[in-house]
Amino acid sequence: MTDGAVLRWLGHASVVLDVGGVRLLTDPLLRPHAGLLRRRSGPPRREHWAEPDAVLLSHLHHDHAELGSLRLLGDAPVLSAPANAHWLARRGVRGAVGVVEGEWWPVPGSSVRVRPVPADHGHRPMPHRPNAAHGFLVAAPGLVVWFAGDTAPYAGMRHLPDVVGARVDVALVPVGGWGPRLSGGHMDPVQAAEACEAVGARWAVPVHWGTLHAPASRGLPPGWIDRAGPAFARALARRGEVEPVVLEPGESVRLDALPGRRRA
Repeated sequence: MTDGAVLRWLGHASVVLDVGGVRLLTDPLLRPHAGLLRRRSGPPRREHWAEPDAVLLSHLHHDHAELGSLRLLGDAPVLSAPANAHWLARRGVRGAVGVVEGEWWPVPGSSVRVRPVPADHGHRPMPHRPNAAHGFLVAAPGLVVWFAGDTAPYAGMRHLPDVVGARVDVALVPVGGWGPRLSGGHMDPVQAAEACEAVGARWAVPVHWGTLHAPASRGLPPGWIDRAGPAFARALARRGEVEPVVLEPGESVRLDALPGRRRA
């Protein structure tokens, strides 16, 4: 495990990974809203996400590619599918970079590299934005991280370790949404636990839960927004193969301090 690597969950699908002397940021939601959706608390602190060396953008849904947030990042490289990058560049995202599945992108000045990997998230195509979607593998000396993006389970997940030639240490997996019901192209807590086991991850951090809600949500079941993360942890505990790491928005963890898995 890379000494000193730190992972911080900013809420929803936004994660900061400080590893190998670089800072990576996933699907940045840095303002109080994403379209009509609202954060349940204030936006993340600027010092928690400032000056990323690269941004990993899984797809262009509003809760993942919030243009106001992306414009806050200046010239930082924003990696996404070529069609997505072209669309972003035309809308003022200066660092947009098109990357394709099957190719590694080296983070300049470091030994860290990233690679887009498949995601199954085409259930509700948008008519006004490109609909390419993928996850990412991050490879650093002594550390492999899988950021799933938004995806339904798919058979090829179990082959992700073969892509990098090493075991996946940390999985960042979506376990919920911005309402109590999930549309296609997502995973519920049990499906996400099964995916982490299929990938063979050592630890798993649930994302895409506990953060966003629609403005008119008074009729929804009480407490729905807090259920998915703990439900994911319980599902992993029943399986006993992968250790859950459930964070609160803004909370961080040193990866070299994580507990060992229950089974060798």
